[in-house]
Amino acid sequence: MIREVFMPALSSTMTEGKIVSWVKAPGDKVEKGETVVIVESDKADMDVESFYEGYLAAIVVEAGEEAPVGNAIALLAETEAEIAEAKTQAASANSGNGNSAAPPPPAPAPSNPAPAPMAAAEATQNGSTARSGRTVVSPRARKLAKELKIDLATVSGSGPHGRIVTQDIELAAGKTPAPQAAPGAASLTTVTSPAPTPAPATPTPTPAPAAPGQLVPFNTLQQAVVRTMVASLAVPTFRVGYTITTAALDQLYKQIKSKGVTMTGLLAKAVAMTLQKHPLLNASYSEQGIQYSSSINIAVAVAMEGGGLITPVLQGADQLDIYSLSRTWKDLVARSRTKQLQPDEYSSGTFTLSNLGMFGVDKFDAILPPGQGSILAIGGAKPTVVATPDGLMGVKPQMQVNITCDHRVIYGADAAAFLKDLAYLIENEPQSLTL
Repeated sequence: MIREVFMPALSSTMTEGKIVSWVKAPGDKVEKGETVVIVESDKADMDVESFYEGYLAAIVVEAGEEAPVGNAIALLAETEAEIAEAKTQAASANSGNGNSAAPPPPAPAPSNPAPAPMAAAEATQNGSTARSGRTVVSPRARKLAKELKIDLATVSGSGPHGRIVTQDIELAAGKTPAPQAAPGAASLTTVTSPAPTPAPATPTPTPAPAAPGQLVPFNTLQQAVVRTMVASLAVPTFRVGYTITTAALDQLYKQIKSKGVTMTGLLAKAVAMTLQKHPLLNASYSEQGIQYSSSINIAVAVAMEGGGLITPVLQGADQLDIYSLSRTWKDLVARSRTKQLQPDEYSSGTFTLSNLGMFGVDKFDAILPPGQGSILAIGGAKPTVVATPDGLMGVKPQMQVNITCDHRVIYGADAAAFLKDLAYLIENEPQSLTL
């Protein structure tokens, strides 16, 4: 039996995917549950495993190419005898789709075979950590170790979660690892595979600045942002601003930052605690009515190298102590940089924070993410001359915050009450954030 491997939908917003790299090559044996391909969704690279045992007979969508969700990206043959038939089927499918390029299986070999691209793709491949605790080795690293007669038991993996990659084998053999090439951007097809797991990836190199007059296509992450921003235009929103004095919060931060607490963690915790009193600000619109959230999940916008942004989510932020919350945030940011987040770690937010204060921005408005009722834009604190309660003048650090709300669910008075309570917490009770 010949089965099609489809581009998977790795998130609710994903419409097409890009093949980062093929872990298996045509003709390779595939075990059930084994990683076959690494696909780039809008926010993460994911390992896609096979539901079936067989042989990868033909690759329809090569690494670096894109495909709509649900389209076939490869053919899996149940037996070796069916591989030739699958290649013919793939060739017919390609010609039927009007592809000008010859299908990979029957195409003649190039005059200078170049294994380097495969090595480069493999260097950025991400194998999931074995749940059984066994050593995880990338397919190409295993092949190279066999060629160089390197005992894998003596090699320490430098890949994510201790995965042994080709560079580790080359170092063990006394060679200088070849420089890595960035994976090509390819669209993903839904694979008939089990639920994908996040694929640890090497950080994407910062692209060289565009030349004057150059047209640079959007990457996958930027395309996702574009779709999100366009969708937000259909929502009627309003904005409310508030000035918050941060002297007490700044003092608390100085006291506990040595314990790993971040200002982002403090702000997220303050917002989460305030949302406990204002569940409407944590709700969202649905055609049937107001959808109240069962938990307070604070999403925080993070800019990505190479363009685009992602919003890692602090799930149940009101239930976490400030130290656990800060450790969780550090882990989320680190994994977001290498596109290792699970879909629910960047798509389950119920309220979003966007902080540009570290860039010297004093105030700005944020665009409401689809599916949420509110987003809070936070500017940087700066010394400001203010009138003190005794009628004198003084200088206090103050920051401007602006909340954007879905007016179908939240009204001006609701937003104002939330900001008032948030300001009171930050100005008068910041110590409660550590309880």
